[in-house]
Amino acid sequence: MQRVSIGLGMTAPEATRGKSLRIATILFVVLVVFGWELVAASGLANRVQGHLLSAYISFALLVIPIWFFGFGIADPVQALLRNPLARVSVTAVFSLPYAVFALPAHEFRWRIQLGFLLICGGGAVLLEWARQRHGTKRGGWQDFIVLAALGLSVDLRAFESAWPYPGISGMSKLVLVDLALYGYLVIRQLEGIGYDLRPKLEDFRMGVREFLYLTPIVVALGLALHFLHWHPILPRIWALVGAWAFTFLFIAIPEELFFRGLVQNLLERRWGTRIALSITSVLFGLSHFNKRLGTGVVGFNWRYVLLATIAGIFYGRAWLAKKRIMASAITHTSVDVTWGIWMR
Repeated sequence: MQRVSIGLGMTAPEATRGKSLRIATILFVVLVVFGWELVAASGLANRVQGHLLSAYISFALLVIPIWFFGFGIADPVQALLRNPLARVSVTAVFSLPYAVFALPAHEFRWRIQLGFLLICGGGAVLLEWARQRHGTKRGGWQDFIVLAALGLSVDLRAFESAWPYPGISGMSKLVLVDLALYGYLVIRQLEGIGYDLRPKLEDFRMGVREFLYLTPIVVALGLALHFLHWHPILPRIWALVGAWAFTFLFIAIPEELFFRGLVQNLLERRWGTRIALSITSVLFGLSHFNKRLGTGVVGFNWRYVLLATIAGIFYGRAWLAKKRIMASAITHTSVDVTWGIWMR
């Protein structure tokens, strides 16, 4: 098929992507400035012992890949980094936000810095190898190792001490999200992930539909198991909007990228839709085994695992509809916010 040029040597898709990236840049700057005002007024400075600026700069750096990959920057980066060594070497950049925070805060630990470099560099090498061996349509054992390393690092909180203050300890997860996005969109170039932050009407339709299908099931079961408890409150509108936006960007999007865009996507290519959906939902449920047990409590929260497994089926269905993470993230966010406000 002949590519249509619209002038200045640009094709129509390139022009559209360029416009999206310009809009994304403006939005990003506005959000960073607005976010700083909110954070500065939130009292977080006391919790991070006065190191708010370095924490916020490191946070903004971590969000850059998450934001711009969602607006189509993967293709230009692929074109720029044609050499395998260059593609692998770039992953060292994802470990820098830790140093940006930790050095001014006098919290720098070489063990953590080297750990980030190892998982980023090692993961990149394996993904480069996988693309050369299996192409962009099939998964290989290299993918299994990379995804296992990413998943276990998050689940076992291997890097949680990198940002060791209440309210920001979860930022280490964003390093791994950056690696996953870059690794699978630029190095691995896996097809069908569906990572796109430009919403479509169909995303909302599918996301809300699966939320409505799921809600009566998990509410009835959760109440019966005494895992959920009804709290009839009326939250302030801005608190609701803030909770939804935060959950969407920093909980739903990372988890849906990992479980639906990567794990379910790769399993589907090998074993088909139903088996992939079932296995991914179980894995998603099991990833919650050590959640909501209380501070210092070690155990297996089987109620959470059961409900999360059921939820995973509906998140997977939302993603399958159009192979778009946006849809499943809408379902996921709606469930988490509903639970957090009215059913916790």
